[in-house]
Amino acid sequence: MNGPNRSTTRRPLWGRLAASLTTLIVAGLALPPVAAQTPRGETVASGLDHPWALAFLPEGRFLVTERPGRMRIVNAQGRLSPPLAGVPAVAARGQGGLLDVVLDSGFASNRTLYFCFSEPGAGGTNSTALARARLAPDDSRLEDVRVIFSQKPKVASSAHFGCRIVETRDGMLFLTMGERFSRKEDAQGLDTHHGKIVRLNKDGTVPRDNPFVGRAGALPEIWSYGHRNAQGATLGPDGRLWEIEHGPQGGDEINLPQAGRNYGWPVITYGENYGGGPIGEGITRKEGMEQPLHYWVPSIAPSGMVFLTSDRYGAGWRGNLFVGSLKFGYLDRIELAEGKVTRETKLLQGVGRVRDVRQGPDGLLYIVTDESDGKIVRVLP
Repeated sequence: MNGPNRSTTRRPLWGRLAASLTTLIVAGLALPPVAAQTPRGETVASGLDHPWALAFLPEGRFLVTERPGRMRIVNAQGRLSPPLAGVPAVAARGQGGLLDVVLDSGFASNRTLYFCFSEPGAGGTNSTALARARLAPDDSRLEDVRVIFSQKPKVASSAHFGCRIVETRDGMLFLTMGERFSRKEDAQGLDTHHGKIVRLNKDGTVPRDNPFVGRAGALPEIWSYGHRNAQGATLGPDGRLWEIEHGPQGGDEINLPQAGRNYGWPVITYGENYGGGPIGEGITRKEGMEQPLHYWVPSIAPSGMVFLTSDRYGAGWRGNLFVGSLKFGYLDRIELAEGKVTRETKLLQGVGRVRDVRQGPDGLLYIVTDESDGKIVRVLP
């Protein structure tokens, strides 16, 4: 038998259930948030000699450049073709060689592609050049190879070629170029192509609405200037050009290059001289010079960039920017809101020197690692 006061001290069943539910809810709120997905890398192909860029061919195949001067096709099973014939000679020393490659938007019908490389000149000089070619029907060679643009002037340097190609929605080409390291002051002048982004028609002619057309002492191909060494470029979701460039020691940048604008190098920078000490006046801002959207200190040595347009990794990743790190060997996921970087997440840490990042026709991300045993890596959700 219950004592006379038991019923007055015991809560009804519904009360006990409510209390338990409240406890569970509170405990649940106190739990750490569910961890974000951690993608993994799947090696598609290996044995590449310092691969630099990747393009996607039909039937799950890849077109890959190797910096020593070879272009290969990799089939869906990862088997490498012999080097394609028809690739011009390259100045393959230091950072130079065969660099970026992109397929023309009409490749399915015209088999046209564009590639950039360090073009050798007289007396050990070289420059960044852009070529147009057609992939032969049997995929064995490049045909009708024609250099449609060559950086001026050629100099004796093995550094800072830049060399990313972007086709715009209206069918023009952007090409990024470094200031050749030893000629950094050239980035501020309009009479050389050093430290510039140029905008061209697909035949290499100059668009009539380029910002410096008709200006005395200015090269008409120039779109923007004051760049150091841009090794990543892509179109944003709205069709605008985005680029990333290496700073010296710190000060790697993300920019949205606009027509005729000056991006400051080497007058303003968030980096410093190798070994320490300010560059020039040691300033980070100056009137008439653009600020980066984002910068890294210390440097990550960024290379390759792409916006994800698929939902293969979940809706939260769609619209994120992905950038490779050469220095630290990871893929950087960059979240943006209202034109600002809100978060960065390091993915695939230790995968190797990430040189290029692309989104494949399957909606997945692919990277290439710039190493003597370079790889194509598929990023699996």
